[in-house]
Amino acid sequence: MSPHRHFHRLAWAAVLLAVCVIVFGAFVRLSDAGLSCPDWPTCYGQATWPRHEAQIAAANERFERPVEVHKAWREQFHRHIAALLGLMVLGLAALAARRRRFGLATVFGASALVAIAIPLYMAERYVTSSVLVAVAQAWLLVFAFRSTQPDFSRLATVTLAVIIVQAMLGMWTVTWLLKPAVVMAHLLGGLTTFSLLVWLAWRSTPEARIARPDSARLRPMLVVGLVLLGIQIALGGWTSANYAALACGTDFPTCLGQWWPQTDFREGFVLWRGIGVDYEGGVLDGPARVAIQMSHRIMALLVFGHLLFLALRLRRTPGLGRWGWALGIALGTQVALGIGNVVHGLPLWMATAHNAGAVVLLFILVSLLARLRPA
Repeated sequence: MSPHRHFHRLAWAAVLLAVCVIVFGAFVRLSDAGLSCPDWPTCYGQATWPRHEAQIAAANERFERPVEVHKAWREQFHRHIAALLGLMVLGLAALAARRRRFGLATVFGASALVAIAIPLYMAERYVTSSVLVAVAQAWLLVFAFRSTQPDFSRLATVTLAVIIVQAMLGMWTVTWLLKPAVVMAHLLGGLTTFSLLVWLAWRSTPEARIARPDSARLRPMLVVGLVLLGIQIALGGWTSANYAALACGTDFPTCLGQWWPQTDFREGFVLWRGIGVDYEGGVLDGPARVAIQMSHRIMALLVFGHLLFLALRLRRTPGLGRWGWALGIALGTQVALGIGNVVHGLPLWMATAHNAGAVVLLFILVSLLARLRPA
């Protein structure tokens, strides 16, 4: 039973906002605006960003990084809409948990600890801030998995815990100077939040179930497709974070005029290189970036083959034909955008659309998994 008659509407609103946060975040990252606000959660010490000459002059005197207004507004606006999404998830968690014992106390108590941790972090009391966040996360997770009641409180509470981690990853993205492992994790965290919200929205929507006797055969194919897509998204995030999207130049299907140029996989997939290195622009040499790009291309073939087979299977399944068409069209568009990014030298609009295409594919797979049930 839904915890509130408008719960599913709020969940779908959160899904739409999550799409905006993810796509606009990709736009920020691809337009090299990820470090345009050198502090967090403020931007040059302001809740918005420096706009007037006096504000810009004061910011330039206080911070080492010069103000670029046309980039700073993008980064700070992205933070604001992400914070709004966090408040919406908090509302969902409160609605879902309010009928459980200590439900509201857990949701609002843990959120209060996180809220207190933010000014402590800004005051450079990092250990105390981290302890408060860790206690809040443990509180939420214990509450979420303590009960086996068939309600929405577990899923909504876990989603709140995930979005708190996502906020921390956003903070580390700035303070650790675009560290590739953090940037990739931030992307995966955003898409995990989106997937949880889609699942929550479908499960709470009345009459959303698709009951089929062959669901037991379709679900494993969907799970495999979701896993493969997740790996490909992670590789795409790693490619972007290491500035390897054009490691092969504008050659496709070859790379630098060869089918298999010189590569350095060991150097290309070092996840941790320490803290303090500025990764803006990338630090890897050519062969390491080529290895990353070639891995992304090879994985794309595997994902394409499986999802194409799945789309054809859905197309032949009565009642699921439209989902098959949607998956096939989204898959073809995503492949075209990926090739176009290479051939045309990574246009900003096309690279951003490529990220949006991954969101669409994820939505289709998660939606089918959430809705398909045995007859």
